[in-house]
Amino acid sequence: MDNTPRVTVIVPCYNEEKTIGGLLQALARQTFPISQMEILILDGISVDRTLETVAEFSQGNGNLQVRVVPNPKRIIPAALNLGIQEARGEFVIRLDAHSVPHPEYVARSVSGLEQHLGDNVGGVWKIVPSNNSWIARSIAAAAAHPLAVGDAKYRYADTPGEVDTVPFGAFRREYIQQIGGFDETLLTNEDYELNTRIRLSGGKLWLDPNIQVQYYSRSNLGQLARQYARYGFWKVAMLKRYPKSLRWRQAMPPLFVLGVIGLSLLSLWFPPALWLLGVILGVYAMALLLSGIDLALQANQPGLLFGVPLAILVMHFTWGGAFLFGLVRHILVRKSDG
Repeated sequence: MDNTPRVTVIVPCYNEEKTIGGLLQALARQTFPISQMEILILDGISVDRTLETVAEFSQGNGNLQVRVVPNPKRIIPAALNLGIQEARGEFVIRLDAHSVPHPEYVARSVSGLEQHLGDNVGGVWKIVPSNNSWIARSIAAAAAHPLAVGDAKYRYADTPGEVDTVPFGAFRREYIQQIGGFDETLLTNEDYELNTRIRLSGGKLWLDPNIQVQYYSRSNLGQLARQYARYGFWKVAMLKRYPKSLRWRQAMPPLFVLGVIGLSLLSLWFPPALWLLGVILGVYAMALLLSGIDLALQANQPGLLFGVPLAILVMHFTWGGAFLFGLVRHILVRKSDG
């Protein structure tokens, strides 16, 4: 009997002992025949119990093919390219060690590709807190709020359709090899860069809200700040290549931060600017507070009242500030090279 898998799930991984087990268990519960599926763990030389956890799972689930492939470059796009190279399946599904896919995740992803709905098919992130603290719950709630994420439909969409990007994604292995895989010069935004290339080459990205995956949010504001600062900084490298790919949801945070800085400096010579800055920050603070009140009432969790505004504030200012820093750095480097 031919045991060649139809689907390969690729998972970049580094020191994920706390979450890798949940992902593997979720994959073992898929409605898609597990005899036609393999899992590749692209490990960036973990030093915790990640590999032991994977081995323990494999011992208890011998009917599911699980392979660990070392990723000596230790960066996500390199892990993804390695996974595509090592994959034996016709279809490749990218997942994250922090994720827990719905039982129909694989089956619905494959169905979308077989129906040619898109060249990259994805679904909706259901952001869940990484622990039960009030700030972790606030970060998870904020990550799905339009004030924080704008029109990123994969955070909250309830109707299927063509979109500009999808999280993780599923694609035919042959197709993704033809367009060159993931860009290893980007340490983040590698998904968005790939999706931009797909669209520019005439391909289509399809989002199906029935394809669902739980994703564990960061557990505290420090982790959240580092995450969004990384997103903002590396977005500049992405826009250097594809300036027309900028969306308003991505432009607003740096413009807002730039406005706050500019009005603060201008007020030193032009006092009315301070009044304008106060009005803008007052309106912003009111919007943040209303978002916290709304989510706190919906979830009946008083901690969200102040936690959500704090989380959104961190997202906006770290993303926007890091983007501006990256932009200035790019301009200075280009001038020095010139």
